[in-house]
Amino acid sequence: MSRRSRYVMVIDARTCVGCSGCVIACRTENNVAPGHSRDWIFTETAGSFPKLRMTIRSERCNHCKNAACVRACPTGASWYGPGGSVQVNADKCTGCKACIAGCPYDARFVDPRTGTVDKCTFCMHRIDRGMPTTACQDTCPTQSIHFGDLNDAASEVSKLLATREWYTLRPEAGTQPMVYYLK
Repeated sequence: MSRRSRYVMVIDARTCVGCSGCVIACRTENNVAPGHSRDWIFTETAGSFPKLRMTIRSERCNHCKNAACVRACPTGASWYGPGGSVQVNADKCTGCKACIAGCPYDARFVDPRTGTVDKCTFCMHRIDRGMPTTACQDTCPTQSIHFGDLNDAASEVSKLLATREWYTLRPEAGTQPMVYYLK
């Protein structure tokens, strides 16, 4: 019996500088519609002067294990793909936006060129061709983005999650996100 892959992304929130290199790489790699993004930079300043702290992180679809968008899609266009990733089949998508309403991460949009939903795919087209990384990971100048198989104990993502403190976004939503942020 072969081991099943579980693709995840691990982002180091301590080293991300918010340069938007990942956003530009994704737009270019995936021919994303102008004015839209499959990933984005989140920044937040907390505290009060002089004790301020800033959080910067690269965000995208969380490829949830219990994806609300997959459950909400009436046509089956949102589905679990390779390694448990969450994908959209544009041929089945009617652009009804039920998946957009269901996503607690605001990670989906309607591509104005096609009228269908678009989002991060974990660059499955690259993974299918045997490339081990996503476009955003390849371009990150601080090497803050890591992609891999959580079920492979020897993978970089497994090692990072085993040795560093981490968090996920909106765990209370019950979606079991597969994008992890290192503290």
